[in-house]
Amino acid sequence: MGRTSKIEKFYDLNIDQRLRKVAEFSDLTEEEAGILLDPDKEKMEIMDHIIENVFSTLELPVGVATNFVINGRDYLIPMAVEEASIVAACSNAAKIARSTGGFTAEAGEPIIIGQIQLVDYGNADNAKASIMKNTDRILNLANSRSRTLSSMNAGAKDINIRVLDDLSKSMVIHLLVDVRDAMGANIVNTMCETVAPFIEEITGGKVNLRILSNLTPQRIAKSRAVFPASSIGGREVVRRIISACDMANIDPYRAATHNKGIMNGIDSVLMVTMNDWRAAEANAHTYSHISGNLSLTRYYENESGDLVGEINIPISVGVVGGTTGAIQKVKIFRKILGVNSSREFSMVLASVGLAQNFAALRALCSEGIQKGHMSLHARNVAITAGARGQEAEKIAEIMVKRGNISVSSAQEIMADLRNAYNEKDNHRNET
Repeated sequence: MGRTSKIEKFYDLNIDQRLRKVAEFSDLTEEEAGILLDPDKEKMEIMDHIIENVFSTLELPVGVATNFVINGRDYLIPMAVEEASIVAACSNAAKIARSTGGFTAEAGEPIIIGQIQLVDYGNADNAKASIMKNTDRILNLANSRSRTLSSMNAGAKDINIRVLDDLSKSMVIHLLVDVRDAMGANIVNTMCETVAPFIEEITGGKVNLRILSNLTPQRIAKSRAVFPASSIGGREVVRRIISACDMANIDPYRAATHNKGIMNGIDSVLMVTMNDWRAAEANAHTYSHISGNLSLTRYYENESGDLVGEINIPISVGVVGGTTGAIQKVKIFRKILGVNSSREFSMVLASVGLAQNFAALRALCSEGIQKGHMSLHARNVAITAGARGQEAEKIAEIMVKRGNISVSSAQEIMADLRNAYNEKDNHRNET
């Protein structure tokens, strides 16, 4: 029989047994399986409770972005990312902004929307009237699911109703929930499920979906910074950056790449703090689609001829709950970041996103994106080819000069360098 991915009760196996099954299926060598085996049993036990079918872990390099001043306070920003140049570019952008006082940021209330989809409700006006008449009862029922939020005068605050004019023939009840310092997904979902039977009872309809929305238009984070023209190549570069952002605001093809650059920075911080970066991506890109501004940032020239950058972005993050406290490294990274509330965290993330976007635009509008990026990428290529330490730096330098950055080029240069070293070493021994 051929190999099969149908493995009975794979989830009941311990981690070592799962790894053996994967190794057998994939024809892994003992060396390859050994690389996947994590010897830290305590850590792996925690991992095994976070997701299903755990058999290994993946490490990403964690760097730290320096130079950030946000609302007058200094921050070091841990970032987990595989792409070369992101941490360096972010740090450099923050350094330029630092000379004019850094970033000024603010964030909206941490409101999450829970959606309850109602179908087969008969007359829409009658169903809406029944829901609005019972608003207080619905809110009280929702808030019965969280004593913590209720004690903080937070929790479910209001509802609104939308009738969707499409083939779904649905009415959607939005439950507006103040989740404070939590990301909020679990409690909002629980609230939606709790109030659903009551909504069915008072409307005569049937509830289908009961889940949060990852779009948070009330939870907007804003940041602003001034980048001196003298530090970025003069007023011509200022105008080029403004023009590039204007293009992103009207061209969806450019906007996708423009906003991806913002998320390069934000996602890296979300990953190192184990926040949901997929939700952040969906939130940001959907908001750019509905807001009337495809670009999440805007730039303009001030009276002094310097570049002013601004970002408006919906951000839903938490500093409590979830898996943020389950893994020791994540707790330490959060301590380094030093944020004390979800709103403060949102302001930091918005500032990082603006810095990353500015850095990308500056590179694009001056020397080109490849010059700095590929110089750093060349080191990764050299390491992939087998080089280490100073040898990797030297090989990267030669590849950049030659304009040929590839594994085969790195291997060729490495062979030449090692041959030259061996010849020199032999010559010394002979003399």
